[in-house]
Amino acid sequence: MAPNPPATSDARLGIDGKPARVAILGLGQMGLVCAGLLASPDRARGSGEQPSPRILMWGHNLDEAGELAQSRQSIRLPGFTLPESVRVVQRDEHVRECDLVVAAVPVQHLREALTRLRPHLPPRVSVVSVAKGIENESLLRPTQLIGSVLGRDRPLGVLSGPTIAAELVRCLPATMISSSENPGFALAVQRLFSTSWLRIYTQADMVGVELAGATKNVIAIAAGILDGLQAGNNAKSALLARGLAEITRLGSSMGANRDTFFGVAGVGDLATSCFSPEGRNRSCGEALGRGEKLETYLKRSRHVVEGVWTTRSVMDLAAKFNVDMPITQAVHAVLFEGVDPLEAIGRLMARGLKDEVVG
Repeated sequence: MAPNPPATSDARLGIDGKPARVAILGLGQMGLVCAGLLASPDRARGSGEQPSPRILMWGHNLDEAGELAQSRQSIRLPGFTLPESVRVVQRDEHVRECDLVVAAVPVQHLREALTRLRPHLPPRVSVVSVAKGIENESLLRPTQLIGSVLGRDRPLGVLSGPTIAAELVRCLPATMISSSENPGFALAVQRLFSTSWLRIYTQADMVGVELAGATKNVIAIAAGILDGLQAGNNAKSALLARGLAEITRLGSSMGANRDTFFGVAGVGDLATSCFSPEGRNRSCGEALGRGEKLETYLKRSRHVVEGVWTTRSVMDLAAKFNVDMPITQAVHAVLFEGVDPLEAIGRLMARGLKDEVVG
């Protein structure tokens, strides 16, 4: 195992009276949410009177970046106005001006973005991921992917939890987890992002936090399929419980702490994703349950539906670690094998009778 990177000094994240310089990579919902959160005047009250950070946003699409810079609006998050203090940049070299990178690029595109920006990023810059997924082929979690591109000789962390963007931008009460192998970095991120309405906990199980954030999207697609089929809340609650069981089995096999899956980053995020009408993965599943083709839905969606591609990776991980994941298998069959959603549910219900085992 590689040694933990050196602790990030508080000064680099603005805890000694100096403003942190934060580069947010990605112009999607979570990138916009993070920008709004860090620019909020309420943030200082919730984070120990830290100075307001200097924030810039970068996106790979120059046209989208230019439109956001001009209008301060995005079709990705209707009703949200980007604060004027947030600078939207259109040149890669502008990311040199940062102490902290917030990686909000969808996981399947994250490697490309980091490789492009690597020549411009400061040496050993700290990185916190808010992406949720597992890279196809490599089967790397976001922080592993970041480390593979930028090197692990830097503080790496993840910020995750129940994060429906439309609720966060309305400052509705929420919780998240800041996790890192570097306790000092986890604490610094916690302090930087905390507000009076967003409570952030720290914990050390980065593997579990990232796996929970990725795998819950697969179960959320299944929950949406049940909604599309009008199968009822009894079925969906059972799905959530059994989905949590198979997620926990996989996490335990990969060295995660079992308790992580029963906390904010686990069952908390899973419940929100399965029941919120605004969840993109649940919404995708609902469309499939109503008979829409996957390709048609993805073409009309304004958002990247991470759970679709994560399903492939989770199936590969289940095979690699010899873990039984019947719900994930059923979702994969619907997404990529042409199986009708009703038939997939029937296969799950027809499985042999057994004792309940959780995790």
